[in-house]
Amino acid sequence: MSMQVAASRIDNGLDAGRAAWWAEFRATLALSWPLVATNVAQNALLTSNVLLMGWLGPQALAAGALGTNLYFALLTFGIGLVTATSPLVAHEVGRKRHSVREVRRTVRQGLWAALVVAVPITAIAWQAEAILRAMGQEPRLAALAGPYVRMLCGSLVPFLAYLVLRHFLAALGRPGWPMVIGLLAVPLNFGIAWTLMFGHFGAPALGLPGVGVATVVSSTFTLIAVIVSDRRLRRYHVFGRFWRPDWPRFRAVWRLGVPIGCTLAFETTVFNAAAFLMGRIGADELAAHAVAIQIASFCFMVPFGIGQAVTVRVGRFQGARDPSGVTRAGWTAFALGVGFMTFTALTMLFAPQHLLGLFLDFGQPENMRVIGFAVEFLLLAAIFQVADGAQAVGAGMLRGLHDTRMPMLFAALGYWGVGLPLGFGLAFGTSLRGIGIWIGLAAGLGVVAVLMLHRWINRERLGLVRTAGA
Repeated sequence: MSMQVAASRIDNGLDAGRAAWWAEFRATLALSWPLVATNVAQNALLTSNVLLMGWLGPQALAAGALGTNLYFALLTFGIGLVTATSPLVAHEVGRKRHSVREVRRTVRQGLWAALVVAVPITAIAWQAEAILRAMGQEPRLAALAGPYVRMLCGSLVPFLAYLVLRHFLAALGRPGWPMVIGLLAVPLNFGIAWTLMFGHFGAPALGLPGVGVATVVSSTFTLIAVIVSDRRLRRYHVFGRFWRPDWPRFRAVWRLGVPIGCTLAFETTVFNAAAFLMGRIGADELAAHAVAIQIASFCFMVPFGIGQAVTVRVGRFQGARDPSGVTRAGWTAFALGVGFMTFTALTMLFAPQHLLGLFLDFGQPENMRVIGFAVEFLLLAAIFQVADGAQAVGAGMLRGLHDTRMPMLFAALGYWGVGLPLGFGLAFGTSLRGIGIWIGLAAGLGVVAVLMLHRWINRERLGLVRTAGA
């Protein structure tokens, strides 16, 4: 009889374990897909801007691309900084009796951080023309990009504040409204940009700065819409006594957020540098690189959103001091992210023409050289897809544990210590040319992914996980 009881308990334990994993799978999926959709919407907004710039002509497109790359290289740090709101709020929510006051403190100081970091970013971006000239860009293009970037600066505070509130609502398990608002911002931005760029409906024809004005309006719309749409903001009184300083929590946001910002900046700038190096190789290689990296970037929106979701899920279990929950949340998200990127990698390997046909006309003879390079680059992109997904989700898993400094060092080592030097050496020291740059990118992503995963596997030995008795 005792053996039957023991066997029954084992079966019940296995059933409970499977149920817990399936529950985590459903919870992660429910939180991830709105975040992925919001990321896709933001990517679509940027893509629509590039499309409109192309309608203005090749000079406007080139100047807009220069200005956009410079601005987003700076903006990336601010995005990473305010991302600290997510794990901090998730940790508080994970506590069985989490305090509304503690959550409010974090959100308020996240908004303060958005205001503060906007000052140096604006000061640097305001000198876009001079910076681009110093980088050796064509003076005419730099002159066109300068006013456009200055106009973009007006969107900085509302965009970062929107991200803070978006992370706050995601940590509460309510990502739906920010997703809907982000999707609505795409046609709004497109319509305003089209009107102001070309002077439709009696509006002044602003040209490239018209895109900047549209970005300011759409960013302001997203912020206001989130504020008025979700009752949780009223319940938590996020904006009550907003002017009162809270220096301990303000420092906590910066302590956690600065490494996140640096991690994102290391990754973004290495891809910017790769595009610059590809331009030195040749125009056809650069065009092929632009198409291949656009496809890879679009696919990346999925593991990036899953990484945002796992930060919340892991953070909640960390706050509840539940190591088993931390394990389930981390590995579930990792399987989802890497599984999706494996599927995209197989598509790139076995059907590259279908993907490239969305961007390039196979019937035009002048495109065949670009298509040939793009096919080669996609084969390498297939290799780094899995590593890219692993590092994106891995970073989110560690952020949920409030572990951001070592991942920052991993990113610096992988992207700038391995990836870029290797790519440069292979591109210009051998006959590999553009393929060498992509080998470097793949190697850098692989190094970061392995280091992130190794740290996650050893999280308990390193004392990163909180237990009930701790």
